[in-house]
Amino acid sequence: MDFYKTHALGNDFLIIEKENLVGEPGELARQICHRHFGAGADGLIVISSEKDGFGFRIFNADGSEAEISGNGIRCAAAYLYYRGIAKNREIQFNTQVGPRKVWLEGQDGNSFTFKVSMGKPKLASRDIPFDDGRVRESIIDYPLSIGNNVYPVTVVSVGNPHCVLFFENLPSSLEWKEMGKEIEEHPFFPERTNVEFVKVVNDSTIEVLFWERGVGETYSSGSGSCAAAYAAHIKGLVGRRIMVKTPAGNVNVEVNDELIVEGPAEVVYRGEWLK
Repeated sequence: MDFYKTHALGNDFLIIEKENLVGEPGELARQICHRHFGAGADGLIVISSEKDGFGFRIFNADGSEAEISGNGIRCAAAYLYYRGIAKNREIQFNTQVGPRKVWLEGQDGNSFTFKVSMGKPKLASRDIPFDDGRVRESIIDYPLSIGNNVYPVTVVSVGNPHCVLFFENLPSSLEWKEMGKEIEEHPFFPERTNVEFVKVVNDSTIEVLFWERGVGETYSSGSGSCAAAYAAHIKGLVGRRIMVKTPAGNVNVEVNDELIVEGPAEVVYRGEWLK
């Protein structure tokens, strides 16, 4: 079974076309994404040709299916343009949470730059979902108990759930990873959550660390960058155009009626899965 390895600022995915898929995709993701016993990746993406665009399903390294991924969409788009399957500068992916448009901004060999429409963010507890026993129209600076401490968190959905924490100085590596795991599995998040640790640099720049649901630490995240930028915006900390500094490079987020993220994606290699 052929696959392609891609990454968007170090957040790496394996791409398989649906017609070539062998076996159940969740179980395949657990095997093929393993860093030691498989090809190694943060997730597996299964794409298919459809009448109005391309089908898009994404599975985390633990085999769970995610609703959407900003970096994953860019990686899937890079695959389609690299293979010559996508012909126009605008394409559409049909995700679990609806259609998402992608615009090709540039290409240099097997490296690409895209803009992706990530949809309209949602703040209501029922849309995230977030359940502390009350119905909430928004969750901004909510006092969340983590270990022996209480942290103000802002929770938002950009098609998938995100819990955003702000710091004057980002926590140590050991501290934020422990916090990320605990928050991901916090009982108030019935479907678990992604977690972003944010430092505001200035009114147009933030620095972010990412803990992804079903994966753990990732070098970057498209949906996480959007969630962090939007959370900073609604708290009045940044404007509508935000540079997000990740451990592997920068992406740009625009806050309008919909969130737009711009960043790179690269096709790395082609492989054959023998199992």
